[in-house]
Amino acid sequence: MAELEGLEFGKSDFVLLDEVTMEQFMENLKLRFEKGRIYTFIGEVVVSVNPYREMDIYGKETIDAYRGRELYENPPHLYAVSDAAYKAMKRRAKDTCIVISGESGAGKTEASKYIMQYIAAITNPTQRAEVESVKNVLLKSNCVLEAFGNAKTNRNDNSSRFGKYMDINFNFNGDPTGGHINNYLLEKSRVVHQQDGERNFHSFYQLLRGGSNEMLESFHLQSDPAVYTYTREGATTNNDRTSHKAVMSALNVIGFSEEEINSIYQILATILLLGNMQFECDGESVQIVGLEAVNHISELTATDPESVSKSLLYRTVATGGGEVIEKGHSEQDACFGRDAFAKALYERLFGWIVSRINTVIEVKDYNPMLHGKNTVIGVLDIYGFEIFDNNSFEQFCINYCNEKLQQLFIELILRQEQGEYQREGITWQHIDYFNNQIIVDLVEQPHKGIISILDEACLTVGNVTDTVCLDSMDTKLAQHPHYTSRKLSPTDKTMDFQKHFRIRHYAGDVTYSVEGFLDKNKDMLFQDFKRLMYNSANPVLKEMWPDGHLSITEVTKRPLTAATLFKNSIVALVDKLACKEPYYVRCIKPNEMKSPVLFDDARCQHQVAYLGLMENVMVRRAGFAYRQPYSRFLQRYKMTCEYTWPQHLMASDREAVETIVTQHGFQDDVAYGHTKLFVRTPRSLFTLEQERAALIPILVLFLQKVWRGALARMRCRRMRAIYAIMGCYKRYKVKAHFWEVERRFANVRTMADYGKSVDWPTPPAALSQFHNITVMLHHRWWARQIVKNIPPSDMPEVRSKVAALTALSGERKDWGVSRPWERDYLANVRDCPQTSSSFTRVSKELRNKDEYSQVLFSGFCRKVNRFNKSTDRGLLVTDKYVYKLEPKKQNFLVLKRLPLDGFTGLSVTSGVDQMVVLHTSSQDDVLLCLQRGALCPNQDRVGELVGAMVDHFTRSIKRHILLSVCRSGVQLHMRGKLKSVSVETKPGQTSADFKKSRDGFTLFVPGN
Repeated sequence: MAELEGLEFGKSDFVLLDEVTMEQFMENLKLRFEKGRIYTFIGEVVVSVNPYREMDIYGKETIDAYRGRELYENPPHLYAVSDAAYKAMKRRAKDTCIVISGESGAGKTEASKYIMQYIAAITNPTQRAEVESVKNVLLKSNCVLEAFGNAKTNRNDNSSRFGKYMDINFNFNGDPTGGHINNYLLEKSRVVHQQDGERNFHSFYQLLRGGSNEMLESFHLQSDPAVYTYTREGATTNNDRTSHKAVMSALNVIGFSEEEINSIYQILATILLLGNMQFECDGESVQIVGLEAVNHISELTATDPESVSKSLLYRTVATGGGEVIEKGHSEQDACFGRDAFAKALYERLFGWIVSRINTVIEVKDYNPMLHGKNTVIGVLDIYGFEIFDNNSFEQFCINYCNEKLQQLFIELILRQEQGEYQREGITWQHIDYFNNQIIVDLVEQPHKGIISILDEACLTVGNVTDTVCLDSMDTKLAQHPHYTSRKLSPTDKTMDFQKHFRIRHYAGDVTYSVEGFLDKNKDMLFQDFKRLMYNSANPVLKEMWPDGHLSITEVTKRPLTAATLFKNSIVALVDKLACKEPYYVRCIKPNEMKSPVLFDDARCQHQVAYLGLMENVMVRRAGFAYRQPYSRFLQRYKMTCEYTWPQHLMASDREAVETIVTQHGFQDDVAYGHTKLFVRTPRSLFTLEQERAALIPILVLFLQKVWRGALARMRCRRMRAIYAIMGCYKRYKVKAHFWEVERRFANVRTMADYGKSVDWPTPPAALSQFHNITVMLHHRWWARQIVKNIPPSDMPEVRSKVAALTALSGERKDWGVSRPWERDYLANVRDCPQTSSSFTRVSKELRNKDEYSQVLFSGFCRKVNRFNKSTDRGLLVTDKYVYKLEPKKQNFLVLKRLPLDGFTGLSVTSGVDQMVVLHTSSQDDVLLCLQRGALCPNQDRVGELVGAMVDHFTRSIKRHILLSVCRSGVQLHMRGKLKSVSVETKPGQTSADFKKSRDGFTLFVPGN
């Protein structure tokens, strides 16, 4: 029983219907079609309804879902029956076959392609090149056979106009090694005539629409199909061009040579040109209208133009005395011969293509001792039962074929059922069913059957017509219960006298028109055409006509008629299928409008009847509707019994199954086989299904709970293990870091730089903060080692330089760090040799007077006064006051004294100029430019002044003085007004000096 489908989609297996009636069958079929479920089982038979739309149920995920699964484990699908056939072949080394049947437009061709694709997808997992090559040829052969064997009909845009049986050979590994294709009853009459709205075979339109201009020109063709009599009825489609490319590619992949491909299309061109050939009668003889076509046909077939004309206009006949005479055709005979020749050309071409493909895909160098057993899967895609308004010889043959297949189908189904019952030890009950052997005998029985009567009429000398043949059938078959005609049933006005006869087939009554039966059965082709083609210089064409080598005077055995040939091929096919394990796909066409939503009940019911689906259900249901191995049954329903869930403790699975059955009270509705349980009615099964459906959510929640708990515990154990490993690893990394630091810094005390050049190892993340502290401690230790070697007298200078370094923060490049800082330059004899003595005297006086303890800085400067004029002044910065001194006359008169703690900040530039602004709390700032003395004309003294004041403010006054390093202009206040000072380089300037500007002052410094 197929799983995973709810009852809202209907019954997934017709065997499980409550009652086997046509109404319930059709109701279930319609419901599933409307719900988008196009496949339904009848036991192991798949019923397929053409959806007339693309469906996303054939992808790789779907293939994987069905690979290796049992039929009832997934919803019904073509892949399920394909996998069942493949498993039976591979596991039990059984030859199997898949029989696909249904009327035109029911989806047989598409079904066969999906089956081939599935088999190709699940085989050759190791991607062996030779196996892939076989698979590609098998798949590509479908494309070629569709082009040359399919046509658009009023019922189907891609209707197979021939029957196809393909054997796929597999090695002991289950990989395809080759194959063989048989074709049956190609509808060659379509070459010369099509019904209104239908087309000729696809190949003609693909050539005309898809062939290149050069190809068509070489074949003397035009691209418009309406130009040619044989293709005038059908319109082209957009797919013809792309299909032609696909066919050309497929021919190359299969292995056709360029010469062979060219010959194929030359024959198609010959057929098209033949169709346009006209004849006229000049009173005594018949002539061809326009000899240009004859020359073109001669060129395309590599024959003599005169021989072509002669074959079309004359028939060579041998008399009883061995004399050979030429008999001229009438205009009607010439047209008949032309059409017969065109049909034969296409039939021979199609047969040659099939045989050429078989040559490529046949199993080569096979040795059973070396390669193991060679098993086969056969795929039969053959026409279904046909009932048209006008049923002719082709429908008679097709329906006879379906009678044979139906007979085989019922026999094999019954044989399978009986065999399974016997294997399982279940008593077999006789099943009543309609045996259509009587209909098969009506058609094929020697000397009495319709085919024998047709053959006898064809062999009779004289003017035997279709009407005479019908009279013969009426006489010989008058007592047959499944045969009638208007002569035998005079009151039945649905048939015409001397025209119709009726056969009561298993699928329904079919009325056949006898017109054309004898001509189609004779399938006559004048020997002149055979000899013409055999004598062609084209080896491909010559190969297609081996019977043309016979001389006209040679006595040959009369060839078999078309009906007898078809009967023999169908008998051989049935024998071939009978020795295989069969699987069936029954295709149904839901409507005539090719609509994806319309379901024509009457149309579908008719197909269900002639496909014998109801009989199939009845045979399957006659004994037990459902059977399954004990292990599978137990696995599916064990949760419905407390004694079997979750695992039973009984001696065998059979005892556990008996416990389940007994608990639910339907032990009288089952039978126990050796390995399987047989359930008689579907009602018992649905009782179990309903209980199972109610328990599944509870079990799912329980399993989810258990599994989530198991996952949580696994995660917890994993996390604990991870943390333990992480802890050990972190400790190892910490220790390793300490060991490495200890190794690198073991001898830093004896190093000249105390370890400054030693690279620190990269710390683990956990020690990053500790590492930073350690590095800082080392730096401090290193600084301490350096500082303790500095003399006490140099410490003020060192502290000032450190303060300047910190305050300037690298924003001023040259600030005098590399030179000694003298501080008191006005008292330095080397820097101010002329004024140092005078300043020393004044300094002592000021020290005694103002009681300051040390000089922080002194030197000459250029200062802007309150009149906005720049003058030379002396600057003395002590630990209490800042003095502005008059340096003239060397008496250093104190012009102004400012308390040191009244200053709030300093401003300097980032350049090499010596400008300094001393900001005061009273917003009357001091603007000056330090001047260099004789000690070194290029000394930078700004850094020294900044370092001295910042260090003193930090250490003595205990507050920070703000320092601003400006990249362009400097802002200051003079007597409360905001001023701006910029620095400019002026060529020719000898010394730095201030000049008044619009918004303040400009300091001009000498250019280089």
